[in-house]
Amino acid sequence: MHPFRFAVQATKATSGAEWRDLARKAEDLGYATLFVSDHYLGPGRAARESRLPPQHLAPIAAMATAAAVTSTLRVGCRVFCVDYHVPAVLAKEAATIDLLSDGRLEFGIGAGWSPLEYAAMGLEFAPPGRRVDKLEEVVALVKAHWSGERLELHGEHATAAGYAGLPAPVQRPRPPLMIGGARRRVLSLAAREADIVSINNVPFDAVNEAGRTPPQEAAHRFGLVREAAGERLAEIEIEASPFFTAITDDPDAAVRRVADVMGVPPDGLSEHPNVLAGPLDAVADRLTERRETFGANYISVQQREMERFAPVVSRLAGK
Repeated sequence: MHPFRFAVQATKATSGAEWRDLARKAEDLGYATLFVSDHYLGPGRAARESRLPPQHLAPIAAMATAAAVTSTLRVGCRVFCVDYHVPAVLAKEAATIDLLSDGRLEFGIGAGWSPLEYAAMGLEFAPPGRRVDKLEEVVALVKAHWSGERLELHGEHATAAGYAGLPAPVQRPRPPLMIGGARRRVLSLAAREADIVSINNVPFDAVNEAGRTPPQEAAHRFGLVREAAGERLAEIEIEASPFFTAITDDPDAAVRRVADVMGVPPDGLSEHPNVLAGPLDAVADRLTERRETFGANYISVQQREMERFAPVVSRLAGK
């Protein structure tokens, strides 16, 4: 098992000073990484229907700023959507951030998942197969761009030809690549190509269409990664988020709040892979158990819980 690492997923800042302070605070509290997100909707019908919180910051500028005011904090996007960016431009932007941060980029990418956000921005939400086809091509382009070799890629979805990519990233052979997803094809791609596999949040249905409970679904997804990775498994980190986190002596009350937010019964929610509530010792033990069951060693917590969760970071980081 890989040692624990912790990240903060942040989407909100209403001033430059607030964002810079948040980045410094994350570093001071021992978090390894500050993640932003690749979503764009402000308040309104589209955001409500897609159940996305208001997205205050675009990712690339936010990552660069966070890196500029810290010295050890890694920066990344959890995760870039292939359809929101020109692939060759995104590869260069990422390499530039790695250069200017002295090698602190973690590059996350995925096939996209929110048809409502696509529609709100006037984009076509292609069938899953086409989106994953594009993801595969973009991953190949990014790796080739970062290699410094002459590019001759003429894909259906991603093209870069007749030049070599600059700048050369600081990290060698390249910045860590994180691929996020939930289903077999993407998780298998991630297991073959990525350094970090980000496993999407598990639904809150008591039993899904495949007949699996949320913990069973999380274990199933890790099993898909393990199967596709083979001997590579020892080289791969598994990233996941307990989206609802509370360090508290009253975990039952915290679970009831989650149930209210998600509109589901509270029964069994304390075992949900995306819920983590309880006293410090219990939470640390639960994360250790989940690492064994679901593989997750790289834990991302939400911005609102950054300070309250810091004692867990202090307890487990590097272990």
